[in-house]
Amino acid sequence: MTDESTRSVNNRAEKDDHQRTPVGGNEAEIETEEEEDGTNTAVANGRVIEDPSVEVIDDDEDLLDDYPLDVVDIELVHLRISSIRSLKLERFTHVQKLCLRQNNITDIECLSPLARTLVDLDLYDNHIAHIHGLEDLANLENLDLSFNNLKHIKRISHLAKLQNLYFVQNRISRIEGLEGLAVLRNLELGANRIREIENIGHLTALQELWLGKNKITELKNLSTLKNLRILSIQSNRLTSITGLDELTSLEELYISHNALTSIAGLDTNKNLRVLDISNNQIAQLANLAHLPHLEELWASNNKLASFEEIEQELGGLEELVTVYFEGNPLMREAAAGYRTKIKLALPRIKQIDATFVRA
Repeated sequence: MTDESTRSVNNRAEKDDHQRTPVGGNEAEIETEEEEDGTNTAVANGRVIEDPSVEVIDDDEDLLDDYPLDVVDIELVHLRISSIRSLKLERFTHVQKLCLRQNNITDIECLSPLARTLVDLDLYDNHIAHIHGLEDLANLENLDLSFNNLKHIKRISHLAKLQNLYFVQNRISRIEGLEGLAVLRNLELGANRIREIENIGHLTALQELWLGKNKITELKNLSTLKNLRILSIQSNRLTSITGLDELTSLEELYISHNALTSIAGLDTNKNLRVLDISNNQIAQLANLAHLPHLEELWASNNKLASFEEIEQELGGLEELVTVYFEGNPLMREAAAGYRTKIKLALPRIKQIDATFVRA
């Protein structure tokens, strides 16, 4: 991670584009507007999505005419497809991955003929409001329903082989319906309307949990997730770090854009490599010296004013290579001497904010 502005947009520059959880901003809202020509558009967070009735693919247009019948990967992106049925997927008996991103699909249908082979289903950015049509897809390992119009998580508990599940940017207000997902490793629920962490204690194989941009006020019900390596809960309503005592495998914690006033609650999380506490109300740099494997500390836009605290807390961390302190009083007060003082306090550091340290 080398540029905070890049990571603060989605908080996952280190991942692929499955991360769609913006930091800051208002909750996801979808509004309908009428254009001057009488057509309707949907506006989602400023992004215009044309009405599914406008310029959709005709049923008699075969988008897959040139595909061999033994194809394993079908990708039809941004083609205004309104119906999965019109694709006549039953012709293809070896499909492992089906990607229908950025279309106008409203219903999940006609996928049963692919049940034997399909492991990856990507329906990101469509107009799906209800989960149906997955009953026979018992071999699915990856399911992406991000950027749709879902309000509930339902009818997926039978997908026992799921490893990655994405519900980013929907209208979900409660975590539910995840029973049976015993091997799930990655759960993404960012940019929804969730107020409470619940109903995930049985997901003991979980390694990554992404909950950014919700309305969560407390870290709880996480103690059974012993394998959790990444927890992203930026842009919520947290006032303290609690409930992480049992997460001794935790390596990355993203907790920026909350209402934290201090750093505490990380006593047992000694495997942390990345800690993002940016954009909080933290006035003292404390309770970090016991984290021997910390490599990156993101603490921009807080109330930190002491270079002495930086040296005291971080000076002994031999693996620390990147720090972000821009936007704090210590930067403003030190002015041109800011970087020099950081380097004197942390001689081993390789990157200060977005700039690498010259040898």
